[in-house]
Amino acid sequence: MDERSAPVLILSLLWVVAGIPAAANVWDVCASCHADATCDDKSDNSGKVCNCKYGFVGNGRTLCQDKDECQIGATKICGQHTTCHNTHGSYYCTCLHGYMASNNMPVFIPNDGTHCQDIDECSVSGLCGHGAQCRNLNGSFDCSCQLGYRVQDGKEPFHPLKDKASCKVVDCGPPVLQEYTVLLSTTGTTYRSMATFDCDEGSVKRSGNNVSLCGADGLWTETTLVCEVVHCGPPPPFPHSHMLWNTSWRMGSTVLYQCNSGYFHTGDGNVSTCTAAGRWEGAPVICQAKCGPVPLLAHSDVVWNNRSVAIHRCASGYHSWRGRNISLCSNSGVWQTATLQCIEIKPPIDHLNVSDEKCVQWRAEKYEEDTEIYKVFYMGSRDFDVNFLEKRMRFLSSRAEWLKVCLSLLPATNYSISITAMSTGFTATVTTNTSLPVPPVPDVHYREYESPAPILRLHRSPSTLDPISFYQVVVLPTDGMMTFDCSSPANGDALSEQHSLKTHIAAQMHVSHVGADMNFTVGDGLYRGGFFNAPLEKGRNYYVVLRVVSRWKKDLKSSCVLWAKVTGTSYVVKVSSLCAAATVGLIALAASLGHAYTWFFRKKIRT
Repeated sequence: MDERSAPVLILSLLWVVAGIPAAANVWDVCASCHADATCDDKSDNSGKVCNCKYGFVGNGRTLCQDKDECQIGATKICGQHTTCHNTHGSYYCTCLHGYMASNNMPVFIPNDGTHCQDIDECSVSGLCGHGAQCRNLNGSFDCSCQLGYRVQDGKEPFHPLKDKASCKVVDCGPPVLQEYTVLLSTTGTTYRSMATFDCDEGSVKRSGNNVSLCGADGLWTETTLVCEVVHCGPPPPFPHSHMLWNTSWRMGSTVLYQCNSGYFHTGDGNVSTCTAAGRWEGAPVICQAKCGPVPLLAHSDVVWNNRSVAIHRCASGYHSWRGRNISLCSNSGVWQTATLQCIEIKPPIDHLNVSDEKCVQWRAEKYEEDTEIYKVFYMGSRDFDVNFLEKRMRFLSSRAEWLKVCLSLLPATNYSISITAMSTGFTATVTTNTSLPVPPVPDVHYREYESPAPILRLHRSPSTLDPISFYQVVVLPTDGMMTFDCSSPANGDALSEQHSLKTHIAAQMHVSHVGADMNFTVGDGLYRGGFFNAPLEKGRNYYVVLRVVSRWKKDLKSSCVLWAKVTGTSYVVKVSSLCAAATVGLIALAASLGHAYTWFFRKKIRT
């Protein structure tokens, strides 16, 4: 007990003796704890006690000093391959060089099982350098050279940083030649390089292998190539010739033969060579007497001449008719002249033209009365229908001089017609435009209506090839007498008495807007194609005419049909003094192609 605690204890005893409850005056133990201590309950629950914190030692009140955990040794407290570091109230561990903590942290405390483990330096590629292999050691590593490499500036094993050593590839130097051999090729002089040998000029391979390899010991492997010198002896002579020769009999030597004066060489060659078989080989030399200039043929050229053989070819504008095209120089010095005949070239198809807008005719230029096969191909297109395209083909076999073929050409179509003579491949082409015909009369059923706005129907084939451009609906009053010209579809000015009789074009419809079936309401008050479908006047009678129009370039054709009669029924006119009856007559005059159709309408009132 120190001096500071004695008065407090004596005072407490006096309070107990005097009968004063001690609990109200208990001494505060925790207030006396050291700064590096904690105040804890006693194990028997009889009060508090001061204990030094973890990493400190002392009485807990007046003394708590740092505990040096590292004094027992780094191996005991931190484990193998470690260094212990003491701190105020604690410590930490680090791994030695070549090791690393199992938790990959630079410092650790081993209370969680962390320990130092070896670093595999060999996992780093190229650590030992080119040609070397790495070996991992406990806490370090070393290097050695691979097969085909040798250590430089040191010995094995070595450390590349400490020893400054390295590995260098083995070099065998230049390959060694054997007798009668030459170096054909080499891939280098280092380890695993390959050298290929061949027999020298004048010798031939008899046996053995011709490849040598650079080994890991720095030496070239020996080849087993055996080469033997070949001799052919003197070359053979040929008649009427002499030799140009270097007098060598070894394999590969050559001799050139030349014809003597007054002769020339014929054949495939004039050189013989000493071969590996020990024989002189080559085309036999044939020397013939000279025949002089090559004979000339009419309308032909000489395309090849070696003084013994001449080849002739017909000149430009001519072709071969019959006969042989080769002239030969005989042994007697006389030309055997070619018999080639050349005649003037004429086109197989000439004077090609088109007649009657459907027939094509031409003249066949032939040199013999042979049968010729002709291919007739024609293709048609239309300016007013970009989707229209017609292609047809037929074949004709004939021996005639003049030919004529009639084709199924459609109207209002641009055609290109080609005729090909199959034996020569010659083609002639002609173009033509078929004329615009009068369009067919529309397919309608004439009816009479009492409604002021009747619905009329038109049925047509949408796939028709007729060159129809548009339809027009014409309304004509039946009063009096009038003339209707079907050939004037452009506007209503051609309708006589139009202003007085109220005749008008009620609608104009492009053929692309008309399907297989079309319904048209007369007098609906709408505009169609720039024309007003005016309502019909009450109490009047009308004829309705359907006009179909074909238009191509500057040509225009049309046809008409009476579509319906409309009788006004909105009101009834009473005539007491007259008994009126109406009689309507319709006369249709149809002219030839290109003429107009005319209707005459007359109304008579009888009393």
